Amino acid sequence: MRNPLFDVVEKKYARPSPLDFEIGDTVVVTIRIVEGGKERLQDFEGVVIARKGRGLDEMFTVRRIVGNEGVERTFPVHSPRVAAIKTVRSGKVRRCKLYFLRDRVGRARKLRERRISAAAREAAAKARAEKARAMREAQEAVEAAKAGRGVTESEMAGSPT
Repeated sequence: MRNPLFDVVEKKYARPSPLDFEIGDTVVVTIRIVEGGKERLQDFEGVVIARKGRGLDEMFTVRRIVGNEGVERTFPVHSPRVAAIKTVRSGKVRRCKLYFLRDRVGRARKLRERRISAAAREAAAKARAEKARAMREAQEAVEAAKAGRGVTESEMAGSPT
């Protein structure tokens, strides 16, 4: 069982809107860089080869080629230093970790593009929004039930204490 203080901290520091990218997507990550008293934005464009962790600890790794050398950078999803993430193209992949791209050179490094019609993309966005709304309502119902009767999670799950 998790301490409820973790939930409070996660809600406070979590990114307000979820990021909409997947493994294999080519993304442009805009990062805030502070040099002295000045702050500037810098873009890092590459292929997302991994996502790991969950909650505030979630990270994703982006790989790009600079001067025939592979450069990988790992970013925290909920970091305030990550200003924006824009998906340039979606890659068609069958794995959740694309570490095999490190060994590839030339055209073998390219991923096929996942093409989605505008109607399918809109339907998927609606489905995601509906799922998020249903999850929020369920969470609110659980919190209301706990507050109303002082019920523990194990009692809600149906197991005796």
